[in-house]
Amino acid sequence: MNRSSVIARMSVTRITALTVIFTSGLLFSLDAQSNPPMIRVVLVGDSTVAEQSGWGPGFRRLAKDGVEVVNLAANGRSSKSFIDEGIWSKAIDARGRYYLIQFGHNDEPGKGPERETDPKTTYRAFMARYVDESRAIGATPILVTSLVRRIYNADGTIKTTQTAYVEAVRALAVEKHVALVDLHAISLADAENAGDDVWADLSPRDDKGEVDRTHLNAKGSDVVGRMVADALRQSVPELAAFFRGGSSR
Repeated sequence: MNRSSVIARMSVTRITALTVIFTSGLLFSLDAQSNPPMIRVVLVGDSTVAEQSGWGPGFRRLAKDGVEVVNLAANGRSSKSFIDEGIWSKAIDARGRYYLIQFGHNDEPGKGPERETDPKTTYRAFMARYVDESRAIGATPILVTSLVRRIYNADGTIKTTQTAYVEAVRALAVEKHVALVDLHAISLADAENAGDDVWADLSPRDDKGEVDRTHLNAKGSDVVGRMVADALRQSVPELAAFFRGGSSR
């Protein structure tokens, strides 16, 4: 084989090798686009978020491909007991990229010393801890104000005992520059506008047929889950493409 043939053969080999490298890189790039990295969103809260009686399942159903929603909310927990019982440690171990954090219902007076907190002091301190410790693992905390408890006055307005806890979360979001989903304001306005009959249809009933005005049934989970997803898409724009939006009913 003469010198020119050897050079020609080497050139062909080199071109083939470069083509393989380029093609492999292109395929890897296309694969990465079609299979984006999984985003894990962890839900932290009480029964109004939890699987059997909260908005968590409805929210999860709106997540698009590439999003994993892990619901660690637990019935009967407050911002204090969720930490004291070690559930928050499990949430941290889940290594979410985003943490949606909602407490308040079981922090109110009358829930017992193992759960009660004061909105101006201990409640704020516990909620700040959720923010700080999620940030410490490189995650993004998102505060959520409590779902409204649907106790109606005679004129159709809502009578609420949640105001101090809701205001504490709003203030903390501003102070710590945390994204906020103001679910209390959204659900309160909707409940007053739609009325008791509509929201009774979104609520479970007890053994006597009485409406549970705190928790949600499956339909309610879908409606409120969409409220949360729509508000989240506004408050955290980088998540807008990962959750379906639209009418809540």
